[in-house]
Amino acid sequence: MEIVWRLERASAAEIQEGLADPPSYSAVRALLAVLVEKGHLKHEREGRRYVYVPTARRDKASAGALQRVLATFFENSPANLVASLLDPKDRKLAPEELARIRALIDERTNPKEP
Repeated sequence: MEIVWRLERASAAEIQEGLADPPSYSAVRALLAVLVEKGHLKHEREGRRYVYVPTARRDKASAGALQRVLATFFENSPANLVASLLDPKDRKLAPEELARIRALIDERTNPKEP
């Protein structure tokens, strides 16, 4: 999906070229067929090839995916998600990442007045 969003429309060959460690062409086509079946992509015929186009903007798709992750793994709790990110056993966040998280929380809890 990342490649299709970046290119806005792409053939299977273009998608395969954009992958760091690409699978076979037939594997790429099979994955694209699944994404079309699930409604994430649509395809248009251009000559002898299909060109794939995303059915939703990246920001809308990521918001939906995040909601599913929250529901599936974090009991619909953003606090549980953030707690898992801050757990030192699982990962160590860079100081810049922690500062950005703090700044985002501050922005949401202390809105600036116009």
